Amino acid sequence: MFAPISINEYIKQNGKNNPKENMADLRKALFNAVNAKKNGAKCDNCGQPIWAAGTAVVGWSACFSCITGESDNSNDYEIDSVCF
Repeated sequence: MFAPISINEYIKQNGKNNPKENMADLRKALFNAVNAKKNGAKCDNCGQPIWAAGTAVVGWSACFSCITGESDNSNDYEIDSVCF
């Protein structure tokens, strides 16, 4: 199961690791991905529910496995408002 994280904390951590990335664009993408997930968005590749944090970063609607190629998401973040 994902580790829940707030949008603000995710942006803060991402900014430390990627200082050249535009955090305003990331914030907008995160809000869009969260809203899409809340509305039932599915992965463009396999039809599973999207991973909001990953979708915001890669720019296309996708699940954790299709983005990372992995099945264990226990060490990865998902936005807290869409963690189930």
